[in-house]
Amino acid sequence: MPVGEESTDPIDRALGDLPLPVPLTPEDVRIAVRAVVVHAAEEWPAGPRCRNDGLPYPCRLSRWGRRVLETHGLSERQVDALVRHGNPFVRVPFPFVVTGPTRVTRPGPYPARDPAVRTASPARPVARPGGQGRPAAPGVPAPRWPQAS
Repeated sequence: MPVGEESTDPIDRALGDLPLPVPLTPEDVRIAVRAVVVHAAEEWPAGPRCRNDGLPYPCRLSRWGRRVLETHGLSERQVDALVRHGNPFVRVPFPFVVTGPTRVTRPGPYPARDPAVRTASPARPVARPGGQGRPAAPGVPAPRWPQAS
């Protein structure tokens, strides 16, 4: 909401803005991404409204999500790009730095995984020669599938 502008929503007037979580966790960032994508602006004849709850844009959750993501280190352009992308489950690296995700070391017996290094997936079984798909049980005719028209 622009500075100096009073909200007309009774919930906003009674409760005010949602507080920022301290310290910021990866779960807070995931929820904030979901909040800004789901509570995006939608144009109406009376002006922009929240896509989810129909309140004047920006609603409480949209403002909270933007504040969390900006506290996390994303710029306003990056948050707008998340909204345009439209996927509420997009992954934002934690901790976020401008040059990309950093490698975080974890205490314990297991080494930290580097997301850039991926292991090869196990080989898939090769189809058996002589037929397509699963063989039918002995004595039972193979099912006949309808043909596409």
